[in-house]
Amino acid sequence: MTFAVTAGGALVDIGRSLREAFFMFWETLWPLVLGFGASGAVQAFVSRGALRRRLGNHGPGALARASVFGMVSSSCSYAASAMAKSLFAKGADFVATLVFMVASTNLVIELGLVMLVLIGWQFAVSEFVGGVIMIVLLASMGGLWFRGASVAAARARLQVDSATGGEPGSGSSELTERQPWTHALRSRTGWVSSATFTMSDLTMLRRELVIGYTVAGFLATLVPSHFWQSLFLAGHGDWTSVENVVVGPFVAMVSFVCSIGNVPLAAALWKGGISFGGVIAFVFADLITVPLLSIYRRYYGWRLTVRMTALLWFVMSVAGLATEWTFRALGLVPTMHPVMIASDRLSWNYTTFLNLVSIFMFVALYVLYRNRHRWGPSELTIDPVCGMPVRKSEAALSLAQGGEHVYFCSDRCKGRYVLHHSQGTAGTLRT
Repeated sequence: MTFAVTAGGALVDIGRSLREAFFMFWETLWPLVLGFGASGAVQAFVSRGALRRRLGNHGPGALARASVFGMVSSSCSYAASAMAKSLFAKGADFVATLVFMVASTNLVIELGLVMLVLIGWQFAVSEFVGGVIMIVLLASMGGLWFRGASVAAARARLQVDSATGGEPGSGSSELTERQPWTHALRSRTGWVSSATFTMSDLTMLRRELVIGYTVAGFLATLVPSHFWQSLFLAGHGDWTSVENVVVGPFVAMVSFVCSIGNVPLAAALWKGGISFGGVIAFVFADLITVPLLSIYRRYYGWRLTVRMTALLWFVMSVAGLATEWTFRALGLVPTMHPVMIASDRLSWNYTTFLNLVSIFMFVALYVLYRNRHRWGPSELTIDPVCGMPVRKSEAALSLAQGGEHVYFCSDRCKGRYVLHHSQGTAGTLRT
């Protein structure tokens, strides 16, 4: 009898948590589709080849270009780390590549829209303000922190890996092969490319989104407030803010959820009592989750990875704290934590209307994506492992197979592909 009651209670708790996760997703469906769609269009129509060739130092101009490049790239942390590695191996300054990663995960439209809907406009604005602060801190400290033998050794290591791994050479430049963006806007192939970038970004981030919303539902429903109060200090003035912005990135690190998937978790933490700056520092920390640290180690070696982690953690915490104090001085920090994150029932309102419109947009993009082989440009292909769209002339690595080349966004994907085929494994490779 006791077991039956316990099992029944557990099922009720699971149902409540999944219900909360669904309504959080429903509240943010339209900004997700709009954000990913806008990001895909920018990636398809905005030329980025010139930026890639002009990141050879960490001066103001190069860092500004790195920020713009990041803003028009995929918001996936894994894709950002792979692209940063490729840029660094081809001669870009290491600090500039870090700025690119920060911009690509914190200055993108889909992140701001989801934060706007889920936890409020103050957080959406603070994400961009804090992102700029992070970039300034990286620019001012990175040149001193990342220099000498460790950076040179990491670049030499990547260049050797690329040379032995089959990197596809220089090829034609993007600027000479791509059509002007004004022409692309009027062409079917341009919109096919846009849909391909959009669907591929969603494919790469689907696991993070599912985990993020599901875990956030459980945290918001089942974790008692006293747990958060024991983890994050409260009621100690500025010491509370300092402790929260330091602990926030640690929670993000061990949560294994990165990119936009950690925004629902941030909403759950805000409901649990973490400070305003702690939320911002937590969201920034999607670049130092455990899976990404493992990738950095393979790319750059332990020594540089430890230095990266230390500096990123520092600037994330300082940026979160500076943002909180700035917003507090302006009277913009919300004074109340929410009792609930999302509505607990469906109703006919502006959210429902916008979601229906976004579903129609998603279907249209999906149809274009499914017909990309008929309508799309031959220059654009798909990484068979992660699903990331790759321009052949820009691919990090390639592999000759059956008289044709298979193109990859990173050595991680190529390694998984080679292992899969060497073992004769059946089934999908998508991660």
